[in-house]
This record gives sequence, C-alpha cells and structure tokens, in this order.
Amino acid sequence: MVRSPLFGRRIHISGSVVSDLAVASTEDVEGAREFLRLLVKQLIKRGANFVLPVDAEPVRKADGLPVCFDWLVWQAVRNNLTLRPTDVPGPFVVAVQHHKTEEQIPEAFTDLWDELRASQLVKIESAAHWNMNSKRMEAQARFGDILIALGGTEGVLYLANLYHEAGKPIVPLNLPLCPETTGARRIYNFGLASAQSRRLFQIAEDGDAHDWINKIGFPRRQPIVNRVAVLVDLLEALERPRAFAVRLLNPDHEDNADVDTFFDVVVKPVMEGELGYRLVVIDGRQAYEHARIDEEIFAKLHRSSVVLADLTGARPNCFLELGYALGRGLPTMVTAREGSNIPFDITTFSGLRWKAAGSAEERKRAFREHWMAIRNRPRLVPADPLIS
Repeated sequence: MVRSPLFGRRIHISGSVVSDLAVASTEDVEGAREFLRLLVKQLIKRGANFVLPVDAEPVRKADGLPVCFDWLVWQAVRNNLTLRPTDVPGPFVVAVQHHKTEEQIPEAFTDLWDELRASQLVKIESAAHWNMNSKRMEAQARFGDILIALGGTEGVLYLANLYHEAGKPIVPLNLPLCPETTGARRIYNFGLASAQSRRLFQIAEDGDAHDWINKIGFPRRQPIVNRVAVLVDLLEALERPRAFAVRLLNPDHEDNADVDTFFDVVVKPVMEGELGYRLVVIDGRQAYEHARIDEEIFAKLHRSSVVLADLTGARPNCFLELGYALGRGLPTMVTAREGSNIPFDITTFSGLRWKAAGSAEERKRAFREHWMAIRNRPRLVPADPLIS
C-alpha cells in the first residue's frame, strides 16, 4: 500500500463558533461537527498526527452546542485509535496545556484525558503560567505542520499569521460558523484572489493552489462525506515541508563535483525519500517568486522547516545564509567534506564531515545518524522572556 503524504505529519484543527444563530445556525454547527468527526477518522487512517489544546469547553446559550471543537477532536482521536497504522512515528498527539488546565477540563472528558495522557501516544507541552490564548497558540504553532481553520475570530487570524511566518500551510474552510469578515472565512476570501492563494498553501509539483481554494468552497448541497474526501485530497496534494540547501553551486569550483554527488546520492534520497521533506536549492534554474535572486533565497530560507548547510568550498554566501538560519532559530544541520578548511567558529558547531568515497548506503547511514542526533538541537540563543 502506498504511504500517504500525511504519514507522520501533525495536523492542527482550530476554530470556534459565534453565538449568533443568524450567522451560525444550529444545523450548520452540527454539520461542521460531523464533518470533523469524519475528517479526523480519515486522517488517522492515513497516519496523520495531531496538535490539540487541553482546555475548557464553553457552550452556546442558544442551543447548548460547544463553542470550540477541541474535545470533539479528542473524542474522535480516541474512538479511532485502532485505525492508526502501527509504524507511524510519534507522538500521536501533542497536547498543549497551561497551569490551569486540570481544573478547567469538563467532567465529561476527564476519563478520556486521563486515559490518553497516561499512554505513550500523547506528548504534553505546557504554555507554563500564560493563561492566555496567544501564548497557547504560539506553543501549538511550533509543533503543527498544517493548520486547518474553521470559524473563529481574531484568534484564528493570529494563529494563521504564526503558521505563515513559519512557512507552514494554512487551509481555511468557508463554513458558515463566523461572519465573512473575520476568522477562517476572512482568510478563505483572501485566498480567493489568485495572487494570494499560494500564500496560504502550495501544491506539490507546482500544482494550482487557486484551483484547490475553489474546490474547498463547499456548497450547502454537497454531502459531508464528499466534503471530507475533497479536503483530504487537498491535504495529500500539499507541498511537503521545505529543507533548504545552503551549498556550493559554482560548476567551475574544484569541489563542486563532490558536493553535487553528496547531494544527489546522500542528501536528497534521505531527506525526500525517507524523511518526507522537499529539498529546495536556489540555483537559478527554477521558477522565481521574487524579483531578485537574493530576495528569492532569503524568502525561501526564512520559511523553511529545516536547513542543510554544506560549507565545502568555504563560500562567503554560504556562511551568510548559515548565520541567517541560526539566527532565525531554524533546525540546521552543518556539513562539509572531510578535510575541508572550516573557520574555527564553525568547527565548534557539531557537524557532519562526510566522505567523498565509500558506498552510497554507508554514506546515507552516516548522514541519517547525524541528522537524528542533532535534529532537536536547541537554538544557539534560547528565548529569554523578561517575565515568564
């Protein structure tokens, strides 16, 4: 069976329902909840993981329906555990809580929470003593790979900006759960302009993001199961997370052939074939999204998920791009051919000294082992808030 592109990726479903029944009718809210139940089931079958808050569950006075969808997703996760493929890398759920979480969990969900939190499926992350939505959203956005937004107001807009800044896809749903001027519906309307669609998400193999935005503008007559099928198709068509390559690209340089071979034989097969990234190299042969090559380089670098900085040849531009990646706090792997002359400041930074000889499997194994050792390396300068 072919593995889904969603295998191992963390899905973050976020949004809420406004109180006004004239905007969000009981029928529409119940439809959205059924939509999410079916969606989570299909995502689990494809090996997706999740990012979920742990919090209270306020309800609407008009009909008693929950304002948020978080505990609905938790229930769907628990109810469909048996559908999860056995070899999906964990954790299954990253749960984001804060210091008042335990006292705010609705009584109806305490058994569910106790069951899952005691398992190996859930990794708990804390927003510490920040009992405010923005801090919890920042924690959620760090771990999520894809944001699915529905309803909501300013909080959804704030969360979408966090995902955009990190270069992660935002999929807004135009469900009638909030006014068209705010939340996910505002983001959706923004994406209807063909010039803006790619800013929300990009499609693999240079697919048309604008075409997909129109496909998820679900009409009321469309059955819920069909809506779920279209959305899952979109999620599977999304461009993979970017692994930005900082490397020697001068064909006349004496080291270029070895670097080409290293990337073709080792880096690309591991990063794309095994780890699910898309390797991005800005060498002038691809379509540009920006007017200047330096702007193209730093815009793509800025919004990449990881950076692979090979310093063979000691090119000044490579050191500049490496510094930008480290300052941005991106997960960064430093490599250089064995015997390369690297400045002292870089030799103190743990890196892979790769061999130009040896079998492809031996070289890939060394690369893979080093990646696993440093992929969660902390930032050079950790965040140091004034008050925490």
